[in-house]
Amino acid sequence: MTALQIADIKTFMKQFLLSETFDHFLLLEGNVTTFAAFHIDGTLHPSYFHAQEQELLGNRSLTFWGEVRPFCLELIKGRRTPLSFRFTLQLSHSNTEKFLAQTHSPIPSDQVRALLMNLRYDGHTLLCTTGTSLSVFTMDKELDHAWDDMVQRFFHRQEIPFQAV
Repeated sequence: MTALQIADIKTFMKQFLLSETFDHFLLLEGNVTTFAAFHIDGTLHPSYFHAQEQELLGNRSLTFWGEVRPFCLELIKGRRTPLSFRFTLQLSHSNTEKFLAQTHSPIPSDQVRALLMNLRYDGHTLLCTTGTSLSVFTMDKELDHAWDDMVQRFFHRQEIPFQAV
């Protein structure tokens, strides 16, 4: 687990809310506090969709950030910044499998519950905290370190300035 303080919040928020940069991540949950508090549960409800649409969802249980982003933009945009927000993003199953293969991880994908990014804004500071969730106990922290490195490389590629804290 690594905590990264986002150095330029405005640049990050443009990437997060106005571009497709984070759209391939799944949204586990989110909270936005402006004039009221809004909670977003990223759980998909397949019964909402028609049969053809359900087929496109596959066995996915969470929504992609790109599917929720326009609604979050409406909550956050405006003259005033939010009092706070928190979003928990998760790497999709297919991208988790690619990541495990790229890093030559000995942990099988069925034992990896989630590779996470927790984004927390408190009105002044924006932190990204990485996390891993496994269905087994292991003393091996190579996966944690590889995920920490991957998030930092992702931020570098997207030109999102940060500092480790």
